[in-house]
Amino acid sequence: MLPASAKAPHKQSRKQSISIGRGTRKRDEDSGTEVGEGTDEWAQSKATVRPPDQLELTDAELKEEFTRILTANNPHAPQNIVRYSFKEGTYKLIGFVNQLAVHYTQVGNLIPKDSDEGRRQHYRDELVAVSYQGSQESAKVISETENLEEDEEPKELETESGSQTDVPAAGAAEKVTEEELMTPKQPKERKLTNQFNFSERASQTFNNPLRDRECQMEPPPRTNFSATANQWEIYDAYVEELEKQEKTKEKEKAKTPVAKKSGKMAMRKVTSMESQTDDIIKVSQAAKIVERMVNQNTYDDVAQDFKYYEDAADEYRDQVGTLLPLWKFQNDKAKRLSVTALCWNPKYRDLFAVGHGSYDFMKQSRGMLLLYSMKNPSFPEYMFSSDSGIMCLDIHVDHPYLVAVGHYDGNVAIYNLKKPHSQPSFRSSAKSGKHSDPVWQVKWQKDDMDQNLNFFSVSSDGRIVSWTLVKSELVHVDVIKLKVEGSTTEVPEGLQLHTVGCGTAFDFHKEIDYMFLVGTEEGKIYKCSKSYSSQFLDTYDAHNMAVDAVSWNPYHTKVFMSCSSDWTVKIWDHTIKTPMFIYDLNSAVGDVAWAPYSSTVFAAVTTDGKAHVFDLAINKYEAICNQPVAAKKKNKITHVQFNPIHPIIIVGDDRGHIICLKLSPNLRKMPKEKKGQEVQKGPAVEIAKLDKLLNLVREVKIKT
Repeated sequence: MLPASAKAPHKQSRKQSISIGRGTRKRDEDSGTEVGEGTDEWAQSKATVRPPDQLELTDAELKEEFTRILTANNPHAPQNIVRYSFKEGTYKLIGFVNQLAVHYTQVGNLIPKDSDEGRRQHYRDELVAVSYQGSQESAKVISETENLEEDEEPKELETESGSQTDVPAAGAAEKVTEEELMTPKQPKERKLTNQFNFSERASQTFNNPLRDRECQMEPPPRTNFSATANQWEIYDAYVEELEKQEKTKEKEKAKTPVAKKSGKMAMRKVTSMESQTDDIIKVSQAAKIVERMVNQNTYDDVAQDFKYYEDAADEYRDQVGTLLPLWKFQNDKAKRLSVTALCWNPKYRDLFAVGHGSYDFMKQSRGMLLLYSMKNPSFPEYMFSSDSGIMCLDIHVDHPYLVAVGHYDGNVAIYNLKKPHSQPSFRSSAKSGKHSDPVWQVKWQKDDMDQNLNFFSVSSDGRIVSWTLVKSELVHVDVIKLKVEGSTTEVPEGLQLHTVGCGTAFDFHKEIDYMFLVGTEEGKIYKCSKSYSSQFLDTYDAHNMAVDAVSWNPYHTKVFMSCSSDWTVKIWDHTIKTPMFIYDLNSAVGDVAWAPYSSTVFAAVTTDGKAHVFDLAINKYEAICNQPVAAKKKNKITHVQFNPIHPIIIVGDDRGHIICLKLSPNLRKMPKEKKGQEVQKGPAVEIAKLDKLLNLVREVKIKT
């Protein structure tokens, strides 16, 4: 150890050297390469050497500050890690890189106090400490009691004659203190919770009181029937019964024994059948209501669309509309048969009749007449079968239960829906003037002078026949026989043979009762009159192939429409022999129909499975809706009909399916309201709208 006096000069010399060093540094900064002064070598400052290419900066440049932002990112972390993505099948660059740099790690064995294991160890330590404390205290107590006993022995001998009553009390107190001291106090056990700090508790939920709801139905209607039974009423009833018995006895006497047996058997069968049918009739009405309720639930979404759905996209589509499919009607018994006729009931707007048959000459079999309601799409309301295919039908306007049908074998028949049996009420025969070829169309007409029901039929045999119901039988009258003009050939014997025109379709004028149009297989349309049977009022060279349908406009008395298998639909003015409008639909046109709500809207169906809707007021040149509507691509659409009230159409195909479709708002545009003016509606407005279009075409034709 050095003395304090020896340490002091050494400290002074060090301070001097530090101050000298600082001074030399300052000089170095000023002069550049001056060597510092000082005796000690370690205190000498180093000389700074400037590189020859160092920039000489001004004071302003030297004072300029450059900021560097320090981040927590690892500068050595790789930025271009690529991994294979199995989803995209390529190598993808990973954007996120781990920036953590670990400088020091050490594995420890510390346990957190709040953890499960920490609480257990703490509890064990407390128990050990308490038990150790308790054992020490008990040892002390035992040693103290022994000393006391030794001291008290001589005292007890001396004071034996004293009060003996105090001795047992003192002994009892000593025992209590001994027991208390001997038993160590157990600490209260604390309830341990698990790592989620969860403790079990029970609570009773509040049960809501039950409520009873009752509703009272309207009582079923009741009628009180009362009658008095007089003596003469009882007598009359007995007399009637006796008369019946006498009549049956007379009939039995007239019959032979064999006939009697067969008669009895027949009577039994009839009575059993009657009882069965009575039971079925009673249940049938209730069953029908239940069936409709079930169907209403099943097809609820379709019914909602029918009633309320309007295609909102029409607001953004200019001059284009769509058809929304609703119900599909089909029956297993009519699976292989084509839909040959469609007709809405004029009174019950949800009911329509469907005729099933076949247009194929080689595949003629049976026919079916079905009547469907939109309230029950799953099964027809009425079903009639026939030996020959049904080719056409029409429902009477005033008597909506009478359905006239035409068969492929040339017969016509009338079905009465009020009579449940499957046979027609009236039917033509070979004796009563049936057609020799298929009947292509039938139409009910107004009653004749004697108030007899009558209808007309047209057939390929060239005859247009008027059928009248006279005293429960059909009476026929030939109205006209179609002849092809300019086709007469003279036979050597001097006779003239006329080529018969094959009628395929006809339609009666809406106002002029006697006038009607007939379309033929040759493609011509004849304007005929009921009064003249030998001559035509006019002839139109309409089409190059068979005319499939002709139809008068429901509003304009001069306008009619025709369609043909030559792919065209033509609109005519019956005073002009050339068509006003011609539309080519690129496929054979099966049927056309005018819309009941507008004079300019009509629909056509083609064999390629499409429905075409036209509105001449919006577009004179092409359809505003072309849409495939067939259930399958190969199915051919055969017929179309507009509903008289609702904005829907029904179309039928060659596989027996009938599809109901709703027209979108663009397909049934009504005139817009103008400010301060009421919208004019009615037949006059519709006639003026169509006349306006026809006048444009007429002016062009006059100029040419």
